[in-house]
Amino acid sequence: MHSVQVHACNIVYNTRANVLLCDVYISEPFNSSSIPKSPNPKKFQAIWDTGATHTAITQKVVQDCNLQPTGMTTVHTAGGEANSPTYLVSIWLPNKICIPQLRVTEANIRGADVLIGMDIVSQGDLAISTKEGKTNLSFRMPSIECIDFVQNQPKTMVTSNGKALSRVGRNDPCPCGSGKKYKRCCGKSS
Repeated sequence: MHSVQVHACNIVYNTRANVLLCDVYISEPFNSSSIPKSPNPKKFQAIWDTGATHTAITQKVVQDCNLQPTGMTTVHTAGGEANSPTYLVSIWLPNKICIPQLRVTEANIRGADVLIGMDIVSQGDLAISTKEGKTNLSFRMPSIECIDFVQNQPKTMVTSNGKALSRVGRNDPCPCGSGKKYKRCCGKSS
């Protein structure tokens, strides 16, 4: 049986964050089986964006890391289509989670130098929670389980005002007062 090494990071924002930022490091790519002793990565500010298909970098990253283009691609943004150069990089997420060879696209990014897209997010498990006014972003690679808040919710839930609510079972009477079982009334699957 082959064991898989899991890498994880957790970022806590001391407020309800509308933008999820973190520090990342970027260098020229290397083969994962031969990690260089000193890849000399440079530190940049990154934004997590689950609406982006691919990871992107700014011209500043290209210049600071002395990256050479590997090709061109068409990018689709809210502003329309454009042709943009691509690069091969190594990227380190927080807690030294490393992706040694990642194809990225050059783009204009507001408020950060790197945009972490679904090409990274889909390699692992991402959870974002907000409790007591703080936002928590947790990410691990590779994916090891399905995070299902509906399946795993407790039998009793607490509302924002502290009132306890019991979870309605499929065979329980429907809370709407119809007299039907929940599964045959408001809990009916479409």
